[in-house]
Amino acid sequence: MMIKVLLFAHLKEQAGRSEMEINGENMTVGELRETLAEKGILQQDAVMVAVNEEFARDEEMVHSGDTVALIPPVSGG
Repeated sequence: MMIKVLLFAHLKEQAGRSEMEINGENMTVGELRETLAEKGILQQDAVMVAVNEEFARDEEMVHSGDTVALIPPVSGG
């Protein structure tokens, strides 16, 4: 009943790890964002979310066993 969450860039540095697991079975991407915000992992909506390597909108479902990647905006220079 776990959802694997992969963290990149400043999210990885902020959490002190590159991946974590969230206890959950079925939730929307939006609900997952709220859960991560409560844990202090996610503060901004600009982060892209991919579920099983496909970009997902907030209303899409995440299921136990899925892998979710949080991809912050890339700044160029």
